[in-house]
Amino acid sequence: MCLIIFSYDVHPDFKLALAANRDEFYDRPTAPIDVWKDQPDILAGRDLLGGGTWLGVSRNGRFAAITNYRDPASVRPDPPTRGRLVSDFLEGKEPPSRYLERLDAIGHRYNGFNLVIGNAETLFYYSNRGNGIQELPSGVYGLSNHLLDTP
Repeated sequence: MCLIIFSYDVHPDFKLALAANRDEFYDRPTAPIDVWKDQPDILAGRDLLGGGTWLGVSRNGRFAAITNYRDPASVRPDPPTRGRLVSDFLEGKEPPSRYLERLDAIGHRYNGFNLVIGNAETLFYYSNRGNGIQELPSGVYGLSNHLLDTP
């Protein structure tokens, strides 16, 4: 199970503090965190099959992280790779809210996911199994393979 714990806009010196692990699909080939040679503004690990990532930052202050949402009853047979959602946001320039509005229209095409994205000004959460786009207020959060802050 992947786990992301983060505080947002709580500490006076750190807008975002985060701890995360990635422990699913060990047999899926990945590259460790590094600056991407084909996208030198991105610092992230890389999914070597799908080309995306599960967590990353960009030089222009963008941040994104994703976890799978466990729902074995609704697994799609050939969905798009969820890791591209993270890398697409990191590569882009549109505001996080606009990116998520676009994603909300096509989110049903993917297997379940939780996505946290933001920039220096705002942080958002979206799940294609949840209650739409949420701008996150200051706080401490936990995210795993269900909705944000599920006990």
